Amino acid sequence: VILLALAPLLHAEPQTTPPQEKTSDAAEFIHWLLQENRDLTGIPFSEVLASTSGKKILPIDAEADAAWLARLGGILDATLAELNKPTHAIHTAGRINEASRFIEDELLAQCNKVEGWSCGIPTTTAGTEQRSGYPDLRLVLEDGSVVYLDPKLFAAKSRTSSLRTFYYEPKTTTGKVHDDARHLLIGVSHNGGAGGRLRFNGWELVDVSKIKVRLKAEFQAANSDLYREGTVVLQSPPPAEKK
Repeated sequence: VILLALAPLLHAEPQTTPPQEKTSDAAEFIHWLLQENRDLTGIPFSEVLASTSGKKILPIDAEADAAWLARLGGILDATLAELNKPTHAIHTAGRINEASRFIEDELLAQCNKVEGWSCGIPTTTAGTEQRSGYPDLRLVLEDGSVVYLDPKLFAAKSRTSSLRTFYYEPKTTTGKVHDDARHLLIGVSHNGGAGGRLRFNGWELVDVSKIKVRLKAEFQAANSDLYREGTVVLQSPPPAEKK
């Protein structure tokens, strides 16, 4: 009787659990980003750089590095003095963001005046010089050690602002850090063009090994991604040509 009762089950097609739809890599990553307990703040930048470039940021030793730091301080004084001259080309810059290039060029020239020092634009992994991206300058001291320099402009009144002013975008082919080295951010304070003339008030050297960063989840698209065949479903007719 038991066998007769089980017969339909023994001969039935095996029951299988419907396969779950595989979650895409993008969906998994988005889920990871949105976890409330995910700590994406207070990350030491030295760890970020080590993970992405394989190179260490060496901390500044106030005593051992005192001599060349003092020399660099003198160079920065001279750099700002040149930039504050009314005839300097920096005063023709249309926007404050365009002034950064002049500061890099002036600082590079001043560093190369020091006997035994060599300063230049860092090369990418592909071997080409690149202005954009971190860091801006690569300084080699007389003992052969490397110091990466990254000048940043800021308005004096915005010194304590919480808006983003430093960022790092890791790239495999355009990475510019190829040495275990000291890293200095050079904060240059300006008056914002008050009184009709841009003036640089002073400078600060920041040990980048002490900086902590945060990761902001931001999904982006360019115009070329937005306005293309397949996305535009309706558009106005082209303007009529004038006769």
